[in-house]
Amino acid sequence: MYNRNNVDDYDRSATIKFVAIGAISFIALTGFVGACSYIRPKYNIWAAEQEGMAQYAQAEQNRKIAVLEAKAKFEAALALAEAEVARANGVAHANEIIGASLKNNESYLRWLWIQNLESGSNSVIYIPTEAGLPILEAGKR
Repeated sequence: MYNRNNVDDYDRSATIKFVAIGAISFIALTGFVGACSYIRPKYNIWAAEQEGMAQYAQAEQNRKIAVLEAKAKFEAALALAEAEVARANGVAHANEIIGASLKNNESYLRWLWIQNLESGSNSVIYIPTEAGLPILEAGKR
């Protein structure tokens, strides 16, 4: 049969358990929110420091790259200058050889001039005057 005392005891113990679980949950939730409120500003500071260090490392790497590129351009400019000097020395030496071979060799120069006149397609020839100035197309007028 039905005993009212057993039901009341059961309802009271269930209520006490429910209130205890609610209180413990409230305390745990309050503690969690408090911990988050304490930890979040510290995390934001730590995250900002980490981002700053990453930006600094990136800037340092960019600087190193710029320095290496400048050194490479400098070395390339030196190599190009040395090549140009070597080319100029070669041209100067070739000119000396050609000049020495043509010196006192007027017959060869005349023959070369005649060959160029015969094979050339030039219809106008400019001849220098005593002043060193050519007579320009005097026959056309």
